[in-house]
Amino acid sequence: MSILTGAEGFISHLIELRNRLIKAMAALFIVFFTLFYWARDIYSLLAAPLIEALPEGSTMIAVDVAAPFFVPIKVTLFASFVVALPVILYQIWAFVAPGLYTHEKRLVVPLIATSTILFLVGCLFAYLVVFPTVFHFVAAFTPEGVEMNTDIQKYFDFVLTLFLAFGLAFETPIAVVILTRMGIVSIEKLKESRPYVVVGAFVLAAIFTPPDVISQLLLAFPIWILFEIGLFIAAILEKKADKRERLGED
Repeated sequence: MSILTGAEGFISHLIELRNRLIKAMAALFIVFFTLFYWARDIYSLLAAPLIEALPEGSTMIAVDVAAPFFVPIKVTLFASFVVALPVILYQIWAFVAPGLYTHEKRLVVPLIATSTILFLVGCLFAYLVVFPTVFHFVAAFTPEGVEMNTDIQKYFDFVLTLFLAFGLAFETPIAVVILTRMGIVSIEKLKESRPYVVVGAFVLAAIFTPPDVISQLLLAFPIWILFEIGLFIAAILEKKADKRERLGED
């Protein structure tokens, strides 16, 4: 009997997961089809930082025959993901919510809102600060006799990697708060691990950014700063939780 009950519970969780995934994908594709008409304009906006850095007379190129069609579609799909991110995060929360305590559920809405904002800020930081810096740096070091004509597919792959790297890097405070609030690691332990976090930030920056010092610093330092911000917020939340417990005991 217990085996049957366990099997039914497992199946119900799978059905719930399927329904949440369907809703998340539906939100993504609704936004995508809404933005589809402006796919070329969205790509032009994405390509602007590189085009401004190209030498006069240089243009971007498309090596693959279908790239002029598929690359703007991919860019629009990524933009749709960013727009639909609050709905996607909510569906994730709705799936795990039954297993959370009441005080943990109270943190969910602020975490979803903050996660979305931080991801967008990370992408904007990459677009407004990192891209112009990197592209002008590369253009300045282009040897004489070499024409800088970038393939649009390779450009999309490059900026997508940086968008994800900076978007996820700016989620560092959220990760710190979740780890501490769930009791996985203490604030004191994280403070002791600060040197490893700094080294890890520079390692990640070396992996996900071009091989120049400027872009690596532009990723490593924000991770470090955001880690410190996460520790500060986690300490405040911990003090508030301790105060509520004392008041409850009294």
